[in-house]
Amino acid sequence: MTHASCYIALFLLLSSMHWLGSSLASNPLQLSATADEVPAIINSDPPITNLSPRPVLQPKESTPPEFLYTLRNPQGKVCVRASLGVEYVVRENKKNYYFNVNPSFTRVSGYCGSQKSVFSLGFEGGHLQFTFIKEGDLSYVNTVRGLLRPVPPCKICQNKTYVGVVNHEKLFKAKNGFSFQCKSQTTLILASYFRVKLVPLQIQAFDLGNGAFGKEVECWDDYNKRMIPIILGAVAAAVCLIAILTYLLVRERRNQGYEQL
Repeated sequence: MTHASCYIALFLLLSSMHWLGSSLASNPLQLSATADEVPAIINSDPPITNLSPRPVLQPKESTPPEFLYTLRNPQGKVCVRASLGVEYVVRENKKNYYFNVNPSFTRVSGYCGSQKSVFSLGFEGGHLQFTFIKEGDLSYVNTVRGLLRPVPPCKICQNKTYVGVVNHEKLFKAKNGFSFQCKSQTTLILASYFRVKLVPLQIQAFDLGNGAFGKEVECWDDYNKRMIPIILGAVAAAVCLIAILTYLLVRERRNQGYEQL
């Protein structure tokens, strides 16, 4: 091939490449990936920006979810165990508002001691704290502190923080190694405008064998609910028995009077 022929062929090749590049620029290729090339996203949910929202007060009361919470010492041994549902009650503008603690958004904190333990349930916008005291052969809750910082219940309502405490009491008293249990509703008045309801409740600090609850000590409300029907039944049976005996006695005396005539 002569030099002139080579120059002509090179010129034609460069012209063709220039035309192809112009065509691609004006009409780009539509690329699509197959399922094998790009992993599919299945059941994708919107990103969660707040796992634990601030408490929202409700105008109607409902049963709070029950959950078993445990607090462990640095060695991993359970030192406080509590099974309960927690409901806050707020008094605002002469109305009651309610908030149930969600166990999914609740964390346990505190510390374990030989004579004193602190057990706290914390969540975004509030907490509930119990202070346990061991005194001789008894243990009890000496202090209960509550805090709630909810979303305002109405548009014109201001942001408020509700704080209250029950102090220097002997609540949920039980012998060492025993747990306190109350299936009835337990209401603690933390302030005139702020209270907390625990239902049902089983709680114990100190001397938890294998991390499990000890034998239950029944609260007075449960005892009364259990015993009142028994007492009423016994009274009703006694009244019926007295009525029957009285009837038989009167009948016997009448029969004796007829024989004398």
